[in-house]
Amino acid sequence: MAAITDDSDSPVSEQRAARRARLHARISRVDSYLKIFGLGWITPLLRAAAGDSPMAQMREVWRQLGIPMLSILVFLIAWSQLAPTVQTSLGAIPGPLEVWEQAENLHADYVREREKQADFMERQETRNAKLVAAGKDDRVKWRDYTGAPTYYDQIWTSIQTVFFGFLLATAVAVPVGILCGLSRTANAAINPIIQIFKPVSPLAWLPIVTMVVSAAYATNDGLMSKSFLTSAITVTLCSLWPTLINTAHGVASIDKDLVNVGRVLKLSTWTKITKLVLPSALPLIFTGLRLSLGVGWMVLIAAEMLAQNPGLGKFVWDEFQNGSSQSLAKIMVAVFTIGLIGFLLDRMMYAIQSAVSFSNQR
Repeated sequence: MAAITDDSDSPVSEQRAARRARLHARISRVDSYLKIFGLGWITPLLRAAAGDSPMAQMREVWRQLGIPMLSILVFLIAWSQLAPTVQTSLGAIPGPLEVWEQAENLHADYVREREKQADFMERQETRNAKLVAAGKDDRVKWRDYTGAPTYYDQIWTSIQTVFFGFLLATAVAVPVGILCGLSRTANAAINPIIQIFKPVSPLAWLPIVTMVVSAAYATNDGLMSKSFLTSAITVTLCSLWPTLINTAHGVASIDKDLVNVGRVLKLSTWTKITKLVLPSALPLIFTGLRLSLGVGWMVLIAAEMLAQNPGLGKFVWDEFQNGSSQSLAKIMVAVFTIGLIGFLLDRMMYAIQSAVSFSNQR
């Protein structure tokens, strides 16, 4: 009589289980990176392809992708239906199609401006070549193209401005935050200043910054324009507080055993900060940096409106002052652009934070 055998412990079954475990481990590693870029809904698809409860994984895809897409669709339908019912001095609120049309027009303006620039540079090169051929090298001149900035140029200006202000804020906030976290005396001295200046609006800072920059930066022909500096410094003054507070809290919250180890080993202050304090406080520091960059991006638009820095804020203000029938739609394009860039900036900071965290875990 044949004996009944259990194949669950056979070498083939063990190999299959090992392969499946390795596959799930790879999917989990990929998931860590997909979440950084907001693509976590791909992970359930990978798990379903690997045979991991397809129905449950499809429900997860619906939760992560289907429901958000459905909510966006409902928003667009509601927007298209309600927008024509709201009348303003510039006409009805534009719907999605009108906004998309203006986005295409702004792109077309960019293409035309680049063609004009290429034609200008080609004519200049031809003229200078003729002068050189005629032996009139002293009359050769090279001029930069000075056409109106395109929408993409204004986006790039805003990104440069916010990063300049954000880096200045980081350079101030992180060292001061470390000092406050390590020293109760320093924290007691600086905390009142933080609590007073943290709630101050950028609209209050802007006149002061404008006067200081105008007095200290006499020329407008230097490396940076006055409007750029005014906007960037305003961003700095409004965005440094989240990083400063989170850095101080992170440093003050490190394990006291680590501090005692540093004392026993008689580590220098620099070594203690770089080897013990910063690695332990890094998660909270990055949380502060993400918050600061978000605050800086919001502050920038208002600062550019008033400082007339040629970025997105000035674009919105100029369209508002223009008052044409297309202005509202262009302003809506800028609103969506500002929101999308803000989302991408946050994802970028989260990617850096995750990369640092991964390196610490390995």
